[in-house]
Amino acid sequence: MGEKKRVLIVEDEPLLGNLLKQRFESEGVEAILARDGEEAINVLRTTHPDLVLLDIILPKISGFELLEMMQADPQIEKAPVIITSNLGQDVDVARGQSLGAIEYFVKAKVSIEELVDHVKSMLAGTP
Repeated sequence: MGEKKRVLIVEDEPLLGNLLKQRFESEGVEAILARDGEEAINVLRTTHPDLVLLDIILPKISGFELLEMMQADPQIEKAPVIITSNLGQDVDVARGQSLGAIEYFVKAKVSIEELVDHVKSMLAGTP
């Protein structure tokens, strides 16, 4: 069997971050939790996640800034990014997509179960 899939969760809300981490791990997915954009950059430089779940409103470096840094820095692993944010305006969604995010979920409109199931099916589809 292949290696465990690895997800980087970038979320500064401790309750949600820990809940997502536990849910992924119970599904057999390795989950790394970063509390801010700076920590996320360090993780991306040292670890190679298969997918990134990214909040936008973060301490130190915002999710949008993180996406810009990922695009600009060849040393950072280019994992697919799914944005999970409370920012649900079209302009935010468009900005996230223009910066390379493959999907954008508004937190208020998606359950943790839906998110975990969606990520699992995406991971299953990657070789």
